[in-house]
Amino acid sequence: MSEPMVRAENVHKSFGHLEVLKGIDLEVRAGEVACLLGPSGSGKSTFLRCINHLEKITAGRLSVDGELVGYEERRGRLYELTEHRVCAKRAEIGMVFQRFNLFPHLTVLDNVLIGPRTVKKDRSAATVDRARALLDRVGLAAKESVYPGQLSGGQQQRVAIARALCMEPKLMLFDEPTSALDPELVGEVLDVMRQLAADGMTMVVVTHEIGFAREVGDTAYFMDGGVILESGDPRQVLVQPTHPRLQDFLSKVL
Repeated sequence: MSEPMVRAENVHKSFGHLEVLKGIDLEVRAGEVACLLGPSGSGKSTFLRCINHLEKITAGRLSVDGELVGYEERRGRLYELTEHRVCAKRAEIGMVFQRFNLFPHLTVLDNVLIGPRTVKKDRSAATVDRARALLDRVGLAAKESVYPGQLSGGQQQRVAIARALCMEPKLMLFDEPTSALDPELVGEVLDVMRQLAADGMTMVVVTHEIGFAREVGDTAYFMDGGVILESGDPRQVLVQPTHPRLQDFLSKVL
């Protein structure tokens, strides 16, 4: 078996005296879509941010593509990587947030190109062509010269996805990517994510979209209180849950 793309082993995270993650264990293999579900405050977004070292874990081990996140092991001890090395590793992981975080003074095309240009110092024509192809992929080829303020929320989120993909990541993280959208705009973003999944992109998705998780996810993880209470095939777990807390959660969100 190949090394999992993401492996969490007894991951803990505390903010002062507040323990937010209390021993997370999971594996996501290359090409899989893992969906993290649960009530607000359950630790889902914190765990997602730990995967690319935006948050430092307090205990346990977390690795991406066989390499520890934010640390290296020497003679049995863990040493934190320099910020430069952390950023280099983070560049291999795309992340899409609840808010689109586009630069309002840059055109759509320049927003998509910002990562390669600033992180990789890549101003090649081939990268511009790739950015344009990604905008076409998310249905926004005709919008490359406009500014974010001229777009709907759904369009802005699709630009954010194209921007993350322009870095050619090995893994995509989505932190409730539709939660800030009007209901009628949710579908256009989920359609892009469905296509990414169909194309084999490895994805970890924090979401409240139960239908999407059931349709697209390979594994669903239900979190509450900083622990995973139930996990498995979404078509089983989200249809016939066994844990009373998940039963209660689904009865309120469906």
